[in-house]
Amino acid sequence: MSSLAISSFVDQQILLHQFTAKHCVQARAMLGWSREELARQAGVTVDAVQRFEQHVEADDETRLALAFRLEAEGLVFFPGFAPGWGMTARKWGASPTEPAPQSMIARLMGSTAAAMDSTTPHANGA
Repeated sequence: MSSLAISSFVDQQILLHQFTAKHCVQARAMLGWSREELARQAGVTVDAVQRFEQHVEADDETRLALAFRLEAEGLVFFPGFAPGWGMTARKWGASPTEPAPQSMIARLMGSTAAAMDSTTPHANGA
């Protein structure tokens, strides 16, 4: 399941646990991206990327934006392992996709919070 389609709080928490500062550094190296490029692509500040990679506390929205953007390039993350190329990895010569709209992560997190507050049962049991 693509992280871009995450719809539950539990799934977001799993992703946040799996994606580490070391993953971020390694993923940037695999893509040949600078901190500036990752920040632009993810819609966060360069300072936010630097702080996260230096193990300074980063908010969940920033971490999700970074993880989602890197996963959009075909990378997958598992605790204790270097990032790897997933089944949907882009071709090496292909240009990166456009940066995600800045509000996409906020919308995802907002819809998750709204879904958690809802008393309406959902098909997936969430």
